[in-house]
Formats: sequence, structure tokens, C-alpha cells
Amino acid sequence: MSVLTQETRGRTEGTTGTRSLAWLLVLGIVLAALNLRTAVASVGPVLDHISAGLGMSGAGVGLLTALPVLIFATVGAVTPALARKAGEHRLLLLALVALGAGLLIRAMVDSAEVFLFSSALALSGGAVGNVLIPTLIKRHFPRRAGTMTTVYTTALAVGTMLAAAATVPIERAADGNWHVALGVWAALAAVAAIPWIALLRSEPAPGADAGGFGLRTLLRSRLAWAVALYFGAQSMVAYIMFGFLSTILTDGGLSTGQAGLLLGAFTAIGIPVAMAAPSVATRFADQRPAVAVFVAFYVAGFLGLWLAPASWALLFVLLVGIGMGSFPLALTMLALRTRTPEATAALSAFGQSIGYLIAGAGPLVVGVMHEATGGWTAPFLLLFAVVAVQLAVGLYAGRSRYLEDERAPAR
Repeated sequence: MSVLTQETRGRTEGTTGTRSLAWLLVLGIVLAALNLRTAVASVGPVLDHISAGLGMSGAGVGLLTALPVLIFATVGAVTPALARKAGEHRLLLLALVALGAGLLIRAMVDSAEVFLFSSALALSGGAVGNVLIPTLIKRHFPRRAGTMTTVYTTALAVGTMLAAAATVPIERAADGNWHVALGVWAALAAVAAIPWIALLRSEPAPGADAGGFGLRTLLRSRLAWAVALYFGAQSMVAYIMFGFLSTILTDGGLSTGQAGLLLGAFTAIGIPVAMAAPSVATRFADQRPAVAVFVAFYVAGFLGLWLAPASWALLFVLLVGIGMGSFPLALTMLALRTRTPEATAALSAFGQSIGYLIAGAGPLVVGVMHEATGGWTAPFLLLFAVVAVQLAVGLYAGRSRYLEDERAPAR
């Protein structure tokens, strides 16, 4: 056990003399979480202007939209190994620097190739944060994992909504300059790095044992696969809805303006859901009821959007938005299904890497289905199938158990 683990658990969870360290950790996690999706969420609203301004080809646009899942999967997979070598605090600081540098560079260039490269750099910082923050929560707040996961997922949702909602107004205020609209988010990353500079002093010694959770061990674990598939299924639903909800609504008879407002409501409902889901889930040893409830909201919302999208559109959109609580629930399971920070790091990397690879196929398949059939019946049937998988694997992953208990004995 590292010195940081021994000291900080006591310091983080109660001793008067070091309470300021606990608040600095909370601040650091909140600010980092606010940044993890800005590189993704800020591009979509001005994508047409970016592609036109850079002369980006259709293949380039496709690569840009695919980069998040590719980077989150690949960089996320190697994050635990990097953390053992560099240290968790130091690596998160480097991730925020990479995130900010990538955001700043891509806002200053007029080259499509450099824009893609710098976007990959920024997304790599976000990918490291995706894996590290659940680990840091488990290490520093083992008895308050639910509360801190609520703080984390809420900040993540707020940062996503802020980047998605504010980028266009910033562009308009800058006389239509999308470079400025994208570049401002680099400043937020710079602010987020400040607490982690101070926290370098409490960095655990790098090279801590991984607890025996290598890739081979995780590939043999049913629980690890259940968590990964649950993460992938709920992420696939989220990617599909963010990509096609507006089109579903306009095809169902709503105007573009109405669809935009409902998309805003869909994004906004994620904030209170992110605040509630982890706190509720961690009150119980068994998360299967929560898994089933979120699936029920999904099914009700999808049925409404499929059969009568114009009649009660707001209700159906909100139902699906509540179903999206399966995302903070999936993040909560990373801590609840493990006993140690090292196991959390391994499960977080494995679950998110596999999950994002699965999720990335969703929008592509739905796009092909919609184009081939000219309607939404086939895509909705796919959504119901994905939700059925989410329910099945979620019921396995939600049971009170630990990854350490499934570890195969050393040979």
C-alpha cells in the first residue's frame, strides 16, 4: 500500500489538520471533470463551419466524429500502466495540459490535418481523465465513493452541456469566428490544472502494484465483461440519441426549432439525473433494481418516440433522458465492484475501452439502417435490442460482488 493510500484516507476522510487537502482534491476532481467532454461537445455545434473553413473532406469529417471513441478506447486502455509509472496526480496534470494544448492548437490552425492531430491530443487528455478519476475517488474517498461519484458525474454533465450550449453564442459574439469559440475551452483546462500542481506534493510513489489485474485476468472475468458490456450498451444508446434525436423529431413532424429545444431539454435532464443516480445506487449493495428502472424509462421513451413522436414529444424525450442515468450508474459500478484503487483502475480501463469501441458502432449502423429503409422502424428495433442486452448484462454486473473475488489463482 502506498504512502498516499495510508495517509490520505485518514486526511481525506476526517482529520481536522488536513481538511484543506480533501477540499483541494474535490476541487481538482470537479474542475477536471468539467473538461473531459469539452473537446467533443464543442465541435458538433460548429462542425459545418469547421469543415468549410478547413476545407475538410467527407472522410476527414468522418474521422473527426469517430476520434472520440477511438481515442477513449485506445488511450484509456493504457492509462493504468502510465499511472503506475508516472503517478496518478502527475498523470492527470499531464492529461489536463495535453487537453488544453490540443484545444488551443486546433483553435489556431487552418490545416485540417493539424486540426485532427490536435483534436486527438485533446481527446487523449480526456481519455486519461475518464479512467483516472474513478480510481482517484476510490483511493481518496473510499467511504464516500457514492457522494464523490455524484460530484464527478454532475460536473461531467455540466461541462458537456456548457460546451454544447455555449459554443455557438461565443462564435456569434466573436463575429462568426469558430476559432475563438473553440479556443476558449483551453482556458478552462488551464484553470483545472492548477489544483493538480498543488497536489503533486501528495503524489503516491509511482510503480504501485497493479494488484494482479492484467488484461489476461480481466478477459477471464465474467464480472469485468458484464461491466464492459453494460458500459458499451448504455454508451451506444447515448451516441445514437445525441446523433439522431433531432432527426427523429423532425421526421416525426416537429420543426427544427422545436427539435432543438427538445434536444436542449434532453441534455439538461442529464444533470439532475447524474446528481441522483450514484447517490441512490450506493445506498444499496445490489444495483439491479436501478438497472431495471433505467431500462424501463428507455423502453417507454423509445416506444413513444417511435409510435407518436409529435404528440407527447417532450414527455418521451425526458423519459429517454432519465434512462440515460445508466451512464452515471455504470461509472458508479466501477468503484462498487472493486475493493482497491488498483482494481478500480483496471476495471475502469477495461470497461471503458471495450465499451467505447462497442458504442462507436451504434451511430454508423443506425445511419446505414435509416438510409437503407427510409424510416425509423429498424433503428428503433436495434435500440430495443441494445437495451435488452443492457438489461441482461446489467443484472449480472449489478449484483453485490467484487472483481477481486473472480481473480484466477496464480499459476
